[in-house]
Formats: sequence, C-alpha cells, structure tokens
Amino acid sequence: MPDSRRLPLWAGRTAALLGIVLVAFTLRQAVAAISPILADIRVDIPISNIGVGLLGTLPPILFAASGFLAPRVARGLGLDGGLVLALVLMTAGHLVRAFAPGFAALLVGSIVAFAGTGIGNVLLPAIVRRYFPDRVALLTAVYGCIVGVSTALPAALAAPLADQLGWRFSLGIWSVTAVVALVPWLVIIVKERRQRLPDAATAPSPAPDLVTRLWRSRVALSITALFSTSTICTYAAFAWLPEILGDLAGSTPNEAGLLLAVTGLVSVPLALVAPLLVERLRNVGWLIAAGVASFLLGYLGLLLAPEPLTLLWVVLIGAGSILFPVSLVLINSRTRTHSGTVALSGFAQGVAYALGALGPLLVGLLHDASGGWIVPLLFLLAVALVATIPAITLAGPAFVEDELARWTPRPDHTRPRGDAPVRRGQ
Repeated sequence: MPDSRRLPLWAGRTAALLGIVLVAFTLRQAVAAISPILADIRVDIPISNIGVGLLGTLPPILFAASGFLAPRVARGLGLDGGLVLALVLMTAGHLVRAFAPGFAALLVGSIVAFAGTGIGNVLLPAIVRRYFPDRVALLTAVYGCIVGVSTALPAALAAPLADQLGWRFSLGIWSVTAVVALVPWLVIIVKERRQRLPDAATAPSPAPDLVTRLWRSRVALSITALFSTSTICTYAAFAWLPEILGDLAGSTPNEAGLLLAVTGLVSVPLALVAPLLVERLRNVGWLIAAGVASFLLGYLGLLLAPEPLTLLWVVLIGAGSILFPVSLVLINSRTRTHSGTVALSGFAQGVAYALGALGPLLVGLLHDASGGWIVPLLFLLAVALVATIPAITLAGPAFVEDELARWTPRPDHTRPRGDAPVRRGQ
C-alpha cells in the first residue's frame, strides 16, 4: 500500500517529478507522428497498403511484447536504468525512421521506438510508486493527462512540420524530447552513486517467476480484464468509429473525424479526475461500473438510435475510457511492493495490448461476415460487460502479494526449529 505520509511535492524529488512528466510526454509520440504524414512519406518510400496496415498494428503488438519484457529489464537494470533504456530506444527509433532509405528501415525504426514506448508504459507506474508513494493518485493523474497531450500534439504538428521542413524532420524532431527526458534520470543515477546510496538500479525488481504466478491472483486477473476492456474498446473506436458513424448516422468524413477527436478530448479531464476518485472512494467498483455504463449506453445508442443524438453516444463512448486511468492507479494501489507493481504492470499491459491488437481485427471480420454493424456493436457491448466482473471483485480492498502468499508452500514441519523460517510472499 502506498505510504500515507504526505511530503511536499518537491521534497528531494524534483528530478524525479520532472523526469516522470517528460517521460509521459514521450509515450505516444512515435505512434501519433507517422500516420498524418504517410502520404508525404510514400512520395519518397513506396509503401503498400499492407505495409500501412502493418505500421498501424505494430504499436499494440510491441506494447504487448514489452509488457512481458519490461519486468526482465527492471530485474536486470532496475527501474531507473530500465527507463533510461526505454528512452534510448525511443530516441534511436525516431532517428532511424527519420533517415530511413526504404520501408524496411522505417519498419525497424518503428519497432525500436514502439518497444521503448512499451517498456516506458510498464515501468512508469512503478517509478511513480517508488518516488511518490504518498501521491500516487495525483502523479498518475498528471502523467495520464500528459500522455494525452503527447498523443494530440504530434498528430497536430506532423503535417505542418512536414509541409515546411519535410517529413524526415517531422519524424526526427521527436528524438529531441526523448533525449531531454533522459537528463533527469541520468542525474538521479549519478547523484545516488556519488552519495553511495542504494542505487536506483538496485531497487526491488520482480522475481523471475512472479509474472507467471500472477495467473493465481484474482486481483491481478481482475485488473487485467479491466485494462483489456478499455484497450479493446479504445482501439476498436480508433479503427472503426468514423466508418460506423458514416454508415449508421450519415456523418460525413469530416464530421466523423471530428467526432472521433471528441472521444479523445473527453478522455483528458477523466484522466485527471479518475485517479483522484480511486484514492477517495471506498468502493472503486462504482467508478468501474460508471465506465462500463458509459460504454454500454454509447454502443446501444449507436445501435438503436444513431440519429439525432450521435454526439451524445460518442461522448459516452469517450467517457468509457475512464477505465484506463482507473486501471493504472489500481496497478499501484493493489500491490504492496515495487516488484509487485512492475510485475502486475507488465502482466496487465502485456495481455491488454495483445487483446487490443485483436479488437479492431475482430470488429472488421464480424462486419464483413454479417454485412453490417449490428454484430460488431453487439461484440463491443459484450466486451464492455466483461468489466462488470472487476467492478465486483475489486470492490473491496485486496492485494496481489497477499493472494500469492497463500500459494507459497508453508514451512516444512520436520525442519529443525533453529532453521530460519520460510518467507512468504514477495
């Protein structure tokens, strides 16, 4: 449980606070910077439609893989060292994409950048817990909002930068922000070594088998289900909502694009408010239920009466994204140790992003098979309903380490009494 003693926000933690803010600002730049300028890139580099689709599916795939890789990185390099590696990968990926002579290099650069982003996704909740155990909700709210900005800003600036300075500059400029984000973490590591304090790289990291044992934790599975619901619904909306609105509500492409932007705008204040509500509510199940209800009402509205309340249904679908920041806070608030936080973050995000990558594909397949949007929308309704289970199972206080301790073998009663007792849990 995070430490309840509250210190001044800047109390000996200025570099960490600045580092968290800067890392959050880098976490969606590689994803958002490329799609608005694909037409410019294709003038110089031939990219097939299959190639475009591959670039679009890489982020959730790499985020999923990084979810299972990041705990190993934390075990080898520590939390701060792992974050430095993530930023180095992001920097290298941005630069490789900017100087790519062909599609293969563009693809490799994207893989490297997305891998770094995925590692950062997993380690940042644990970093928040390590440096701000007294303000987990506040810092999660702050970095959640900044992640939203890091999605919107590159998307908005990519085309104007490409028009003025070329697409290579438009892609490469984001390497600067990753390099800037490196500075606070390098300062922290150097300072701690000089002071001969416990180095950031030696912070507790997950035991090799901890991630695999999370399948036995009801809390871990519930948070993973909640995270997965949010990810599937969000990626499905990104991929298909404009087309759904065009077919069901008669929206023009421009209107549909604006309505999709509305879902993103709605998520920003929710990312700020949700973590604070999780900290204050005795029963977080009610907040999860509110997110589930928003998804359900939004999809039902599009299914049963897409006009004239299209904007309302879109706002409700955007409001359902409150499940994402709720999941991030629960990763911290339902673990007792740094190692538990890293393991749960990797486990939940790895599974969720893997399922998130399949979501748009399944919606498309169901649309083609049924010839309409009724079956795909029913599928999304069913996915949203899955989160009612975490709303129930996470209602009361429970912790991952406590559940896993029940599976740890008890001491052998034949052991001599003088032997050290077997430690339970992590």
